[in-house]
Amino acid sequence: MANRIPRVPVREQDPKVRATNFEEVCYGYNKEEAMLEASRCLNCRNPRCISACPVGLQIPRFIAEVVAGNIAGAAAVIAEDSSLPAVCGRVCPQETQCEGSCVLGVKGEPVAIGKLERFVADYSRELEKPAAEKAEKKGKKVAVIGSGPAGLACASDLAKWGYDVTIFEALHKAGGVLEYGIPEFRLPKEKVLRHEIDAVRELGVKIETNVIVGRTITIDSLMDQEGFEAVFIGTGAGLPKFMNIPGENLCGVFSANEFLTRNNLMKAWREDYLTPIHAGKKVCVVGGGNVAMDAARTALRLGAEVHIVYRRTEAELPARREEVHHAKEEGIIFDLLTNPVEVIGDEKGWVKALKCIRMELGEPDESGRRSPVPIAGSEFEIPTETVIMALGTSPNPLISKTTKGLETTRRGCLVADEAGATTRPGVFAGGDAVTGAATVILAMGAGRTAAKAIDAYLKQK
Repeated sequence: MANRIPRVPVREQDPKVRATNFEEVCYGYNKEEAMLEASRCLNCRNPRCISACPVGLQIPRFIAEVVAGNIAGAAAVIAEDSSLPAVCGRVCPQETQCEGSCVLGVKGEPVAIGKLERFVADYSRELEKPAAEKAEKKGKKVAVIGSGPAGLACASDLAKWGYDVTIFEALHKAGGVLEYGIPEFRLPKEKVLRHEIDAVRELGVKIETNVIVGRTITIDSLMDQEGFEAVFIGTGAGLPKFMNIPGENLCGVFSANEFLTRNNLMKAWREDYLTPIHAGKKVCVVGGGNVAMDAARTALRLGAEVHIVYRRTEAELPARREEVHHAKEEGIIFDLLTNPVEVIGDEKGWVKALKCIRMELGEPDESGRRSPVPIAGSEFEIPTETVIMALGTSPNPLISKTTKGLETTRRGCLVADEAGATTRPGVFAGGDAVTGAATVILAMGAGRTAAKAIDAYLKQK
């Protein structure tokens, strides 16, 4: 039986080699491997994988096309629900979503849905595709603020339905967190991301970069002076958090946002770019999520010995298992049950050490994870030249402070209902700007949900 076939492994760069370059770690399936892996799918009568996908991807349908060798057909199925398949196939946490709900995973290994989605996207990228069909124009303009996953998903659906959509992006390249937050070795920018953003443009979506809504223009001016009848806010959560411990203002302390943005968007890792970054020979990354793994693995590739400092155990690490596994393979050092209490500097104001304290796990907190408790008298120092704080992010308050009628929560997130409608009529929001930092696929799902609400709003209007 097909489900007795073991999960097909994915070829990867050797850890010792990839730790020295920014080329993609995972090579992905070839056609034969993909068809074999796809044949493991049971084509369940009640496919739980679909309901576990935030964008409702018709997973058994596209996998069936892969089994038949019809890769173009599989791509067409995916395109019904996702405008970023090559991205999602690489960075989505499938193990807690579609693959986490796969029946085969109950007693064995689930179908490698993410790797199959990536294969379809990559393979079909080389095929000659018909021009995107342009929907009949409705004569209504919609502004989308932010070109990250939420904005791109919202804009794609609205364009398919005939709306005149313009995306406004603050930075000089479109993509949002996909461009500035995810390293090249996990998501190649020119080969993968640029292609998928160009596909959104082919739907008729216009993208204006270097436009800071709240400064260059405002939501009021977009709606009152430029004729936009609805606005979607998908600005993400780009405001970094710090620990507020002594020494955080020393030279050599970065937020993960700054460190990754300088490397990903400004190409600091490339010798032919004039925007270098100094990581030093020893780096400490504070945090245990995916962003921490990205920052640590980036610093490693810049030539540093890298420590991840995390106050709980490996079992509580919020990062994807795959990312933790890759980080360990590459030589990242994990200092677990360890919490920083001070950044120590030298006489010139540069970081020279990170003072920490040992922790032990106590009772579970509100999230269900056991709370870390300091062990008295266990302080010690880790010599380091750079400290990168990867402690999460919150939404930038610029738009909420320059737009009347937009309510926010205590955490600075925009208040929006389940459909994405904010407290101001005609203004919708979704993704990290509403939920706080989450995943790419959840942001895409929120963007698609808001697109439906915008469509209903404009039809009623």
